[in-house]
Amino acid sequence: MRRVITTLAILLVVVVAGMTALVLLVNPNDFRTYMVQQVEQRSGYQLQVSGDLRWHVWPQLSILAGRMSLTAPGATQPMVTADNMRLDVNLWPLLSHQLSVSQVMLKNAIIRVTPESDAQKPSGAPVGPSDAEPVSSVNNGWSFNIGKLRLADSLLIWQQQGGDEYNFRDLNLNLDQDASKQANIELATRVSRNQRNFSVNLKGQMNVAQYPHRLVGQLSELNYALDGANLPPQGIKGTLSAQGEWNGDNQHFSLQNMQLTANDSALDGNAEGRLALPQQLNLALHATTLNLDNLMASAPATDSSTTQHASVMRTPVIAEPRMRDNSDSPLNQMDLMLNLTADSSVWRGLTLTSLQIDASNQQGLMTLSKLQGKFGEGHFSLPGTVDIRNPVTQVTLQPELENIAIAPLLKALELPETLQGTISLQGDLSGAGLSIEEGKRNWQGSADLEAANLQLAQLNLQQMVRRAVARVSNRVTNDQPDDQGIQQLSGRVSLKQGIISMPDLQGGNSRLAVQTKGSVDLVKQQLDVTVNMMLRGWKGDDKLANLLNQQTIPLRMYGGWNNLQYSLPVDDVVRQQLQNQAKSRLNEWLDRQQPPKQP
Repeated sequence: MRRVITTLAILLVVVVAGMTALVLLVNPNDFRTYMVQQVEQRSGYQLQVSGDLRWHVWPQLSILAGRMSLTAPGATQPMVTADNMRLDVNLWPLLSHQLSVSQVMLKNAIIRVTPESDAQKPSGAPVGPSDAEPVSSVNNGWSFNIGKLRLADSLLIWQQQGGDEYNFRDLNLNLDQDASKQANIELATRVSRNQRNFSVNLKGQMNVAQYPHRLVGQLSELNYALDGANLPPQGIKGTLSAQGEWNGDNQHFSLQNMQLTANDSALDGNAEGRLALPQQLNLALHATTLNLDNLMASAPATDSSTTQHASVMRTPVIAEPRMRDNSDSPLNQMDLMLNLTADSSVWRGLTLTSLQIDASNQQGLMTLSKLQGKFGEGHFSLPGTVDIRNPVTQVTLQPELENIAIAPLLKALELPETLQGTISLQGDLSGAGLSIEEGKRNWQGSADLEAANLQLAQLNLQQMVRRAVARVSNRVTNDQPDDQGIQQLSGRVSLKQGIISMPDLQGGNSRLAVQTKGSVDLVKQQLDVTVNMMLRGWKGDDKLANLLNQQTIPLRMYGGWNNLQYSLPVDDVVRQQLQNQAKSRLNEWLDRQQPPKQP
């Protein structure tokens, strides 16, 4: 054991002595010109290194440099700048005074992928035809030959020609590649824009043999988080895995076998697109579960969420937030095709099944060629257009509902759940804005509707009429059992400036005929509706019973939703009939009392 320890000690001394001698004999500044020449010969890029180069021997033999920059030919700004650069070198090639770099590490680097940092054609260079296929500015023979690359605490500035600038901060990158150009990559960064924060952390594998023209890889794990303005309070978090391909010449990408989660939603499918302006994105997705309420800031608040937010203290307001409009939307610079199917989805508390969406966006003009699905036993379809090219969103829809439950639909639209039954309709709607509140105030249109099995909450129309008649007369009765509400009601309704107008809705059941007219003010939360009812099956006094069997009795509902008033003037109808009967009998008695006329 003692001999082994002695041998190891001797070897350690030899290694330390050899490295010390090597450091003393080899000046790292001798490699400065060599590095600059190699970079320029292989890529055309200009490498500048400020300050003296110095050795660092533990735990890895390295060359430390100060500030560095890497500039593309003809570019006005460097593509890469860094405060510190470390080159891990292989020991044995140094013995023959050769530099072999195993790893490059940059700290506090700034990477610019902008028009100013792109390689430019020299003045006087031949110009191809204007209709020729565009070629990426990075198509210049550059190849990635570094075995290991490390970026720490860096910044990536990305901007397309004529597009917005995006700053990816806290960029940390680990990239390792083998001799066959198979690379493993780990990346973490974050970006903030339009009062939104996005962070991402990913791991994957790439084939960089054809870089920068083509990259093929596997995204094995990606975790992301998105929060901020116009997003749910809890933000959006999830994972993504896929197989991908990037074509650097035309800025085109594709993702296959995508597995995506977003909060409690799960999707799979494919995506492809182009980053160069105008940007393009084609999505073909299938969702097993899609909870839109957890992905939209406009989703209705639950009781639990209300209680939770009530106890949260507001932070002091330092400045008013910047006013935002449609100009902030990335859809104004994108051509989008979306094909989405969802087995089960949730929208404003409604559980939808067999949801299908076929939509396209042409730089702000969205066309919903298909938006349909099932709710309970019913079916719905909402084709139309959404135009966000102007500051105010313009919407046109052609809704078609078939056998849709009314009560949950009223709740989803933030209306009182005072009516139960099912509804079918066909109509046209248009207006400004996409929110529920904007729809109530600014939309207009009309629709033909048919409702079935209607029931007013806490109101039994037949029972109300019987009790009102009983209070004024006991000479007639109606023992017919109550039907379950109004079996059928149909007609045409219109919406304008927040007011729903019902000029003539008619229907009823086997014992009750109704005719409804009036209006509902969605903005002021008031209504004035009259239901004219004709209740059949009266018995007793023949004249009064015949009258009630043919008489229309009006029920008027008016006032605010929280203080609704009723008017049912049955006593006026009965009293008028009794008065008419009394007058008729009095006239008959008077006629009998008159003496007969003399011949």
